[in-house]
Amino acid sequence: MHGVKIWLVGARGMLGHALAARIAQRGLACVATDAELDIAEAERVREFAERERPTHILNAAAHTRVDDAETQENEAFRVNALGPEALASAAKSLGAKFLHFSTDYVFDGNAPSPYREDAPCAPRSAYGRTKLAGEQRALAQRDEKSPVYVVRTSWLFGENGNNFVRTIVGLLATREELRVVVDQEGRPTYTGDLADAALALAGLYGKAPAADGIYHFANHGATSWHRFATVIRERCLALGFPVKAQRVVPVTTLEFPRPAPRPANSVLDTSRLEAALVRSPRPWQDALEDYLQGLAGAPSASPARPGV
Repeated sequence: MHGVKIWLVGARGMLGHALAARIAQRGLACVATDAELDIAEAERVREFAERERPTHILNAAAHTRVDDAETQENEAFRVNALGPEALASAAKSLGAKFLHFSTDYVFDGNAPSPYREDAPCAPRSAYGRTKLAGEQRALAQRDEKSPVYVVRTSWLFGENGNNFVRTIVGLLATREELRVVVDQEGRPTYTGDLADAALALAGLYGKAPAADGIYHFANHGATSWHRFATVIRERCLALGFPVKAQRVVPVTTLEFPRPAPRPANSVLDTSRLEAALVRSPRPWQDALEDYLQGLAGAPSASPARPGV
């Protein structure tokens, strides 16, 4: 696309990797940064933006270590709140579009139905609080010339990063039995599909950009962590992965305590995004199949390695 220049922030992370791949496939001009540029330092962000003059800033950087954030909330706040604010402010100064990724953790997880974008936010963890602050600070910078998109997502898995699927694949090869939480529900999300949706929202796939604001994206279909792990085991067996585990045992959240509370209901309603893009996300089972087939064919990402 003529005249487009993307600044991809957090390019070496799991989501950043997916975004970079799709940007390259489209032949779009892109400058990428990661930890070498501290996005919480507003002056450095502004100077970089003035020098590069992007038309779009995509922020895939985040402090995602959910449990660590409980004791490192100040650091999480720098990355998850001050960073998006600085990036959105820089975008505003250039009249650029800003797209930021957020999380299902902004909700308390107690709702009886899927969460819409306008549902009340009540994060229960430090991670959720800092991500909500990032949303609010970014959206406060929006104006007619500088739209701000916030895309909330859930249960991410993808290439080039640690995630639930890859961990389960490794554990299946080394343990007789897996114990996985059954009383938390959500919608798994493949980073490649999320990247496609986000780039389309911002008008980078050849069509006009959608209205700005908050959107939810996740692959189609709600499930539990236990059911997700069970399907991973089934597909690993079918694809010829090494599987030692004979069963996946359901356990409750209380039996598996973690420092940060997890939302019991993490299911996001994606109807606003579906209406904007005139298409629905594909089922998570289809996305999982693609991901596992990629793992099976990648020697450097051998599914036999435990606990990656």
